[in-house]
Amino acid sequence: MTVERVELGLKDTANGCACCATPGASTEGRSAEAAMSTTLLVDGMTCAHCVSSVTEELSAVPGVEEVSVALTAGGTSTVTVRSAGPVDDAALRAAVAEAGYAISGTA
Repeated sequence: MTVERVELGLKDTANGCACCATPGASTEGRSAEAAMSTTLLVDGMTCAHCVSSVTEELSAVPGVEEVSVALTAGGTSTVTVRSAGPVDDAALRAAVAEAGYAISGTA
């Protein structure tokens, strides 16, 4: 079985999504502000809507500044959560569960 990995390049920029952000809107510098990074492994996401749901729920967790997803359709996707400080692991798990998925591990 071959699993195709699709990098959608979706990022929550606070200026709209990556595909409809206003020209000149930049995410440069945001990563420098985010001092911590948590990488989650999430099973079952298959499309951009899945990515959007997970990103929306995680972005609502207090302290989360940026969420990026490397989608592996039908497999284990890598979700990176950036924050200025520690973020409650239980809140991250609850947010992913609210989107309809479960964290299968961390990287």
